Amino acid sequence: MPSDLSNSAAAGPHILVLGNEKGGTGKSTTAMHLIAGLLASGKQVGSIDLDARQATLTRYVENRQTFAERHGQSLRLPVHRTVPVSDFPNKSEADADELARFTSAMTDLAEMDAIVIDTPGRDSNLSKLGHSMAHILITPINDSFVDLDVIASVDPDTGRVRHPSKYAEMVFQQKIERARRDGSNRTFDWVVIRNRLSQLDSKNRKAMDAALEELAKRIGFRVAPGFSERVIFRELFLQGLTLLDIRDKDSGVRMNMSHLAARQELRALFQAIGLPGVV
Repeated sequence: MPSDLSNSAAAGPHILVLGNEKGGTGKSTTAMHLIAGLLASGKQVGSIDLDARQATLTRYVENRQTFAERHGQSLRLPVHRTVPVSDFPNKSEADADELARFTSAMTDLAEMDAIVIDTPGRDSNLSKLGHSMAHILITPINDSFVDLDVIASVDPDTGRVRHPSKYAEMVFQQKIERARRDGSNRTFDWVVIRNRLSQLDSKNRKAMDAALEELAKRIGFRVAPGFSERVIFRELFLQGLTLLDIRDKDSGVRMNMSHLAARQELRALFQAIGLPGVV
């Protein structure tokens, strides 16, 4: 069942983590739309970029602030923090340094209703720290077996799942870490988002359907619809805007059928993760 984000948890912010050890799957785009959706629903929202090297989410937030200032708009903004990789040469010292920086960022945002965390597209200590804090883990994948490999190894001849990936094993370990830290049996909700879905009922799509259904039962995640390939997302990034912002005539973006279709996809995604009634 989707987690309910309509009310903030009394124990602290509701934490949504975007995770995938592969780049180019739409983590930061999804993160910014989640941030905008939560802000639009009246929540106080914090955001943390754990991928300071790429800094895509950080640039998205900066672009948004710049656009608002240039056009005299009052766009809602999150309270944003960036946590860089430690430059200590010793791994244990570096891990401790990163933990301290991450803890400081989380403490800064402790009064928020929700925190959205964007993680690096690679295995790292910061990625593990982010995953371990999740209430909801959202893993976008492009709808192909190349991207499915980040979750599991699939037999190329039969399409059957051979074994979970290193990333899936890491997620499982962070579920254990979260339960241990909280002193309970509760763990986080894992949602895999299928981006770049083909509109055709292709053989590849049917094989992906079967593989994900098998894997979801085996590993323990839910599957949700994501975004089709749309140029609009790249254009919106440069302005720091989201699909939620172009409803405003002052955005300078004229709504068309592509935008409306993408908005419908966003609505379905929000409903799947428990953020209804925003789009």
